Amino acid sequence: MNDIIIDEAAPATTGLTAASFKSAYKPIWCPGCGDFSVLSSVTRALAIMGVPPKDCAVVSGIGCSSRLPAYTTCYGFHGVHGRSLAVATGLKVARPDLQVLVAGGDGDGYSIGGNHFLHACRRNVDMTYLVMDNHVYGMTKGQPSPTTEPDWDSKLSPGGTGVRVFHPQVVALASGANFVARAFAGDLHGTAAILAQAMQHPGFSFVEILSPCVTFRPEQREWKKMVHPAEVAVTDDAARAARHLMHDDGLNIGVLYAGHRPPYAASVQRSHQSDHDFEAEFAL
Repeated sequence: MNDIIIDEAAPATTGLTAASFKSAYKPIWCPGCGDFSVLSSVTRALAIMGVPPKDCAVVSGIGCSSRLPAYTTCYGFHGVHGRSLAVATGLKVARPDLQVLVAGGDGDGYSIGGNHFLHACRRNVDMTYLVMDNHVYGMTKGQPSPTTEPDWDSKLSPGGTGVRVFHPQVVALASGANFVARAFAGDLHGTAAILAQAMQHPGFSFVEILSPCVTFRPEQREWKKMVHPAEVAVTDDAARAARHLMHDDGLNIGVLYAGHRPPYAASVQRSHQSDHDFEAEFAL
């Protein structure tokens, strides 16, 4: 795996641990779902960051992965399908002091939310987007998603869709994301380290997390034998990163790109207007 630079001293100085970020709600994902491990990695990463839960916000859309906000003690917003990045962008621009983490899946993020994905990368607002990719719509019983292999045969797509897969890292890099990485849910500590680095990096950070859906894609159990560390070191050269992606097998794990593009700078002025005066402006 690429070298990960994180501040391991944060938990010691703040007293925060992964347990500090876990809510009392019990996850209801299917047994064996990779999202359980992703949740553990997220709470570990937040502990590494050392930011109190009251200063963090987790935003999501719709899908198995989008249940994640309820399982943390951070502020959470469970939005509508595909709109998590739009909501998170508004939140971060209005409250730049917050650590904003966006959680989604390959259906929510790359299909109905695909356009928001492009423009979130382009705008480069300082937030982190993690996508739990299992190459299938798990919540709605196994339909092919944008990242499903074209020849994947199932009851809902006999013989496969024949449609070329969506390549999220290629799109993220080309659209202007400032940090691009891939992790594997089965590597809990490695995923936590990558997420912590993504949150520390300025600008829009995108982390694709391979998260097996053993209910509808049982063959993905083999991912733990197939994933491997990326053969190239992290780079700040977008052209070099793009050349590497031309030969990417989809199972390389690590940080691919960490750029230096300045994040979007929001100019937010606090209003001193009273609630009564504000309501009066909308009086009919």
